[in-house]
Amino acid sequence: MNKRVLSGVLIVCLLVVFPLISRSEEAVDVSGFWEGKINVPSMELVIQVELSREGESWKGTISIPAQNAKNLPLEKIGLSGNEITFAISGVPGDPTFKGMVSGEGNEISGDFTQGGQSFPFTLKKESSPALKAKEALSGFGKLVERGLKGLNVPGAAVAVVVGDEIVLAEGFGYRDVEQKIPMTADTLLAIGSSSKAFTTFAMGVLSDEGKMDWEAPVRNYIPWFKLYDPYASERLTPRDLVTHRSGLPRHDLVWYNNATSSREDLVRRLAHLPPTADLRTRFQYNNLMFLTAGYLVETLTGKAWEDAVRSLVFDPLGMGRTNFSVDDSQQDADFAFPYKYDDKKTTRIPFRNISTVGPAGSINSSVREMSRWLLVHLNGGEIDGKRIINAETVQDMHLAHMPTGGTPALPEVTPADYGLGWFIDSYKGHVRVHHGGNIDGFSALVSMLPGDNIGFVVLANMNGTPLPELLVRHATDLLLGLSERDWIGLTMKQMEAGLKSAEEAEKKKETRRVKGTKPAHKTADYVGTYTHPGYGRLDILLEGGQIRSVYNAMRTPLEHWHYETFNGLEAEDPTFKDMKYTFETDVNGYVAAVRAPFEATIGDIRFVKEPDNRLFDPEYLKTLVGEYALATQKVTIALRGAALTLTVPGQKAYTLVPTLGNEFYFKSVPVITVSFKSDKSGEVTALLLNQPGGVFEAKRIKKTEEKK
Repeated sequence: MNKRVLSGVLIVCLLVVFPLISRSEEAVDVSGFWEGKINVPSMELVIQVELSREGESWKGTISIPAQNAKNLPLEKIGLSGNEITFAISGVPGDPTFKGMVSGEGNEISGDFTQGGQSFPFTLKKESSPALKAKEALSGFGKLVERGLKGLNVPGAAVAVVVGDEIVLAEGFGYRDVEQKIPMTADTLLAIGSSSKAFTTFAMGVLSDEGKMDWEAPVRNYIPWFKLYDPYASERLTPRDLVTHRSGLPRHDLVWYNNATSSREDLVRRLAHLPPTADLRTRFQYNNLMFLTAGYLVETLTGKAWEDAVRSLVFDPLGMGRTNFSVDDSQQDADFAFPYKYDDKKTTRIPFRNISTVGPAGSINSSVREMSRWLLVHLNGGEIDGKRIINAETVQDMHLAHMPTGGTPALPEVTPADYGLGWFIDSYKGHVRVHHGGNIDGFSALVSMLPGDNIGFVVLANMNGTPLPELLVRHATDLLLGLSERDWIGLTMKQMEAGLKSAEEAEKKKETRRVKGTKPAHKTADYVGTYTHPGYGRLDILLEGGQIRSVYNAMRTPLEHWHYETFNGLEAEDPTFKDMKYTFETDVNGYVAAVRAPFEATIGDIRFVKEPDNRLFDPEYLKTLVGEYALATQKVTIALRGAALTLTVPGQKAYTLVPTLGNEFYFKSVPVITVSFKSDKSGEVTALLLNQPGGVFEAKRIKKTEEKK
């Protein structure tokens, strides 16, 4: 049971129906919503009471917003003439209201007693919060349409929850611009990083069940877990995973468009990704940590993250159409296409499947189903009278656990802190719990005002638009009667100025280029496979006389920029446009590595060139096996397993390791390398022993079979 504190006394939240104590002298109708206050010492405690009659019985609830106590049951409801009494059910101290109903039937005043103490109270009959909200939002659709047009957004869906009621759920604009198909409250759109709170909710349920401790090291559950920093490896906890305080910067290109690595693969790569801060010292948004949190959920449940979240969250909330992949959305009858606004036009773009990093951002839903998500949070973990998660756990998610270090940008909005999958800030003095989401072609915002019992969800099919946040601000002003500001108009002006600034910056980018230079190598010399233990594989290919990079299946043509630096050009996938790739040459003159700023906060990520694949091919290596004459000595090349060895009489066998330039180096003396000469037919004719003091040539005198 969920227990709250009222004036120092625990109260139990359980909805019940009680018989009418007395109707013999009933004179007024007290059914409806009442709002007022109890004048307790040093403060006025706002209360909300709802009364209704069902046949011969009454039922009622009371809410105390300041204590986050909602819909607590009333009992002993009695009305005799203009006298009324009711009590809060199941609470020690017999908390009881006794008062008089005014002649007009619109005010109740009297005394509230509890534990022998009495305090005056007053209540006034009001329209219910839901009805007030609907009235306040009566013209909201026009504002949404203005935002769509002014910010070049194809469509948006909006839902607003007040108390236990969905007061608005509607689509605006188009989910499919080309076919002019309208957006609806049931249209599926990507919610992006708003997915993170679903992962923490699932973790919260597991914590409630005793299967996970927020403060225990992750290694307690994943023994092989390792970070670049040994200290952080030992101490990182589940709470650290979901509060962006691991010390790692984003490193997003590790997972972005990566369809070949598993979640476990990516978690293992964390050991090779350098941090930029110590554990718990700096807020750094990190999707890979949330992926790790999802993998932790998989480890604890023995299920895929998707199956765990469906059973722990979606199914209990009745979110049957909500899914985990844009591929699944496209099988639904009502889904939105993704769009971007560029070069003064709106263009449909491809869906981006980010299922691998799903725990950080792959969920797709509708505003109607997301309203259920709002309800369970606003009601402390309960929905439809059923408890899904402990109220204390929900409250923990909504508390600030890590300051973001932000500074005020607007007087109306305080700098945010981060909870468990949620940002926490204040809008015009009202605490907000919220999280946005942006993934290719979609923008989202889920936002709540817990103290006001209000929640919002706005989903749009436009890349990186601020419209969801602006609509939530406008709706908040309307619902709370706050001074309004033209957020949409202000942003339109800012965006116009920003576009002009970006155009000027685009024109000036050539000023950073050193003209008149040329590459140090032939184009083909840059071709190859380059690897990094954390970022994986980067291929440089030669196609039609032009080199291009391929990373996580994203293909980008490259142009020579200056010296050994090449620049990414426009491509079907624009991720690497204007990315600068700088190649390195080793002491032997070979192209040995390429650097690129894949993670801007730490400088270039260095990918090392891999030797030619044929140097690892046993069939090719067999062609090198044999005896070679070097002056008065005989050099023997043998194949032992998958590695070549070189033996000189009187010395131990040296293992040869493939390296660049179709050469091999001595494993025990890397400064010495071996290469082979061939004739026009491809037959190996000689061995070259390359040492700092010279190059020694040994003629091939005999072929031999490799040793087993």
